Amino acid sequence: MYLFTSESVSEGHPDKVADQISDALLDEFLSQDPKSKVAIETLVTTGQVVVAGEVKSEAYIDIPAVARRTIRRIGYTKDDYLFSADSCGVLSAIHEQSPDINRGVDRSEPISQGAGDQGMMFGYANNETEQLMPLPLALAHDLVEVLAEIRREGKVMTYLRPDAKSQVTIEYDDNHHARRIDTIVISTQHDDFVSAEGIGAEEADRRMLEQIRHDVIHILIPRVIEERVHTPEVRALFEAGTIKYFVNPTGKFVIGGPAGDAGLTGRKIIVDTYGGRGAHGGGAFSGKDPSKVDRSAAYAARYIAKNMVAAGISDEMLVQLSYAIGVAEPISVYVNTYGRSHVALSDGEIAAWIGQHFDLRPYAIEKTLRLREPIYTETAAYGHMGRQPRVVKKVFGTPSAPREVEVELFTWEKLDRVADIRQAFFPEV
Repeated sequence: MYLFTSESVSEGHPDKVADQISDALLDEFLSQDPKSKVAIETLVTTGQVVVAGEVKSEAYIDIPAVARRTIRRIGYTKDDYLFSADSCGVLSAIHEQSPDINRGVDRSEPISQGAGDQGMMFGYANNETEQLMPLPLALAHDLVEVLAEIRREGKVMTYLRPDAKSQVTIEYDDNHHARRIDTIVISTQHDDFVSAEGIGAEEADRRMLEQIRHDVIHILIPRVIEERVHTPEVRALFEAGTIKYFVNPTGKFVIGGPAGDAGLTGRKIIVDTYGGRGAHGGGAFSGKDPSKVDRSAAYAARYIAKNMVAAGISDEMLVQLSYAIGVAEPISVYVNTYGRSHVALSDGEIAAWIGQHFDLRPYAIEKTLRLREPIYTETAAYGHMGRQPRVVKKVFGTPSAPREVEVELFTWEKLDRVADIRQAFFPEV
């Protein structure tokens, strides 16, 4: 028996605010010029946004307008939050991409496009959830995403503010099967909704905390179970023992978001991926166009791992891809099935098959997963992996000259290789 914990954060967490601004800007560039090369970092703090990075594009973007629109959508619309879409300053320090980097990427033959950087990227999948994602992370995402939905609706828990974090600890048996939920932690920013007049600050804080704890347990948790938990096995985990709840364990949480803690693009890479399961190469995603293999190869590795697990090759799989800057073919493909494979092949032989049957050159990944479309804003909160592929219409440009674009989100989550993988590994079935 062992315990495993993963965390998530809401769209209003300062690091996620920064991620969403970076990806919103990337989407704007790609919507005008799909060949754009973009590497944007965002810093947010009290009353201030700083956008920096390198761009090569034919597009013109109103950077402050995009940043403010993103902040407004997240919910920072009141001066009481000390960070507001209408009043924060926006400083842009974007310059052209280095020609030394660009020469290693662009080629006269697009398929020969080199990797935008060196590094190793990981993809992971297991079969403990419908999304083929680790259960602690899937539940942690559900908690903060539903909490944000409740905040937006404004019908109950009307004191909620945008910043929030969650953490879920699962007890597993020695065969890696979830037995019960051990602990749930929720920290949510809130209004100062109980006056201290006549009762004192300490009693006011106690009453606020009591109300928030009650609402988390009796409003948030039942809604998560009802709307997000679709299998009886996972529902049973909520009833398999006494869950320990820690709700706003430090007490009062009024000052939050960028005013409470500065946020920066790329500081939630474990939340973005697998919650500590598998491995991570260290590269962040948001603000980077798909020529950066930090992003595109991580999506490709997830695509491979998910389809392989869905095909029944293994109950769990980690895929590592590595690249050299300016080189198209991956340097290596590595697979780890953690001894949970269902085929009579070594992990090295499985990796060799993957290298032969998936085109892992950066341009091929872009084409296969349609990564040159403006699909990235939606990835920047509640995880890049384990999401539902879907076609949506998005609007770009300005209010006076809007442009509607239809795109497919989360293409790397599609299970469109399962049939040919099964045919290759289980031809007799």
